Formats: sequence, C-alpha cells, structure tokens
Amino acid sequence: MNKRQRIVEENVILLNLWHQSQAGDSLAFCQLADKQYRTLFNYATNFTTDREFIKDSIQELLIHIWEKRETINIQFVSIYFLKALRNQLLQEFRRNNAANSLLDIDEVGQLSDYKTIETEIEQSEIYSENQIKVRSAIEELPRRQKEAVFLKYFEGMDNEQIADLMQVNRQSVANLLFKAITYLKTHIQAVSHMLVLLCTFNS
Repeated sequence: MNKRQRIVEENVILLNLWHQSQAGDSLAFCQLADKQYRTLFNYATNFTTDREFIKDSIQELLIHIWEKRETINIQFVSIYFLKALRNQLLQEFRRNNAANSLLDIDEVGQLSDYKTIETEIEQSEIYSENQIKVRSAIEELPRRQKEAVFLKYFEGMDNEQIADLMQVNRQSVANLLFKAITYLKTHIQAVSHMLVLLCTFNS
C-alpha cells in the first residue's frame, strides 16, 4: 500500500469518527481530537514558541468545532482542522498585533499554514544517520517552501490540496517545491536522490 492510499484510508477512519461526532458522540470526538492533536500542535509551532498559547488555541478550536459540528461539512478531516487552526491563529495575531508570534508583523497578512518539521522523517538508515542535518536544512527554508515540502512529502498531499490549503494556485506550489528541493539537493546529498524521486511537481 502506497502512502496516498494510506492517507485515503486514514481519512475514511477520521470521517467515520467525525460523523459519529456530528451525531453527538462525544467519545468519538475525543478520539478524533486525540488523532489530530499532535499534527495541530506541530503546525502551530511555526507561528509561535509559546506552548501554552498553542495548547489554549487548540482547545478553543476543538470546543468551537464541537459546538458547531452540526453545521460543519468536512470531506478531508486533517485539511479542515489545519485550515481552521490557521484562521484562528491569524485572527489572534492580528488582534494582538502579533505579540505572540515570531513572525514579522508585515508577514502576517501573507501567511498560510506553516507546519514545523518535528515529526519523524521516513524510517530508514540513511535518515537515521542524517536526521539532524535534514531537519536543520528544512528549517533553513523560507516558511512557504517549508510548508509545501512538509505537506507534500510528510503529509502526502497532492499539489491541488496544497494549493487549496495555502491559498495559492497549483503553479505557485510547483515553484515552491522546485526551489525547496533545489536547495535541499545542494545541502543534503544523502537525501537528494530520494527527494528528487518523490518530487512530482505536476501531480
């Protein structure tokens, strides 16, 4: 089973939990929230280093989704939750003049969702040996390139889904990926071949 198939199957499971949640099953919603929490938390760490702020934001988001569940239509659970968190964080940054954010205030209006590269990279010997180098190099990418790389190679999204999530067109996604992979090829020879093989810009 390839990665995309696994993602599709995982979404089926998440959708089942969501539909149970919509029917008022609080236990199903807790299970859904538990499955999404780490992804949401890691996503938010690229906006701020304030862990308590992140926890509070996610808690607020989950309460809001639970309260509005009957009116929410979801096709891709993870994408919906990420979008909702992004919107909430951006509103909070604008409201607080970006006081909690590591980002420049001028950048806030241009942001989409940036997910940190803290989850496990593919488990193989080559990554075990170069994990620190990989993470370090990816962290050096501009924020939008870093987001595109994560969503493409670690979340398994296609370019159209990434474009929708980042609120850009598909060509912009392809350009971001091309620039990111070019940089990574130069700085991490150990993983460059794998990244090139994965990089299907027109998918």
